[in-house]
Amino acid sequence: MSSSDEVLKHIRCRKGDVAPYVIIPGDPGRVERIVAQMDEAEFVARNREYVIYTGSYRGGPVTVCSSGIGGPAASIAIEELIRVGARVFIRVGSAGGRRKETPIGTPVVITAAYRGEGTSKAYLPPEFPAVADLEVTNALVAALKGSGHDYQVGIGFTRDAYYVQDRELNRLLTEAGVKAAEQEAAILFILGSVRQVKTGAIVATDSNIWLPEQPTPAEKEAAFAVGEKIVIRAALDATKILFEAGVHRDMS
Repeated sequence: MSSSDEVLKHIRCRKGDVAPYVIIPGDPGRVERIVAQMDEAEFVARNREYVIYTGSYRGGPVTVCSSGIGGPAASIAIEELIRVGARVFIRVGSAGGRRKETPIGTPVVITAAYRGEGTSKAYLPPEFPAVADLEVTNALVAALKGSGHDYQVGIGFTRDAYYVQDRELNRLLTEAGVKAAEQEAAILFILGSVRQVKTGAIVATDSNIWLPEQPTPAEKEAAFAVGEKIVIRAALDATKILFEAGVHRDMS
């Protein structure tokens, strides 16, 4: 564990810089869009892919920290955030839809993840499930129910190679009910188990390999922009729900 005045190597934060509740997007640009929906936020640090702000949303403390793309970068951010006081994590990101009935821009709450990446296997054997925390997941679902928008809830597929598609694996996972594919949820959930912190994930679909008719790039971008706003607000509302329930207070 870090001492109170130690600045950590990658996120460049020390204890006191980070709230117990952390929203963790991959994209540094998404940090700015999340911060724009908060009541207040102050810039804390920027280093490599990690951009950090800490502030408040509807009375609760919230930090936003980007993690970059993929498990290795995300694991560094999560490990260091835990060392300086983070206890509840919500991933907010983009994902590829894996159901024919999932239009682009659909919010998806990921409840668990198929571990198709490598980083999580450095922590626990592949047979160990990558599962989100139930309280965080329920808070995300409650926030979406209150939004009035359509959404989905289910298992995700976390993978490493963005430009490689295993068609047979995609088909198998789709038949098994997987909702979306992305690159960070599995390591977040596994670190939640290993480090005993609470984790959840919500994404908006920005593509879908199974759509019978593919939209244009402009149509995809516009649909995702709408979905991203929905999932950002849902994540922030979930932190309010969790803060009011005192979820972090019984965690060391």
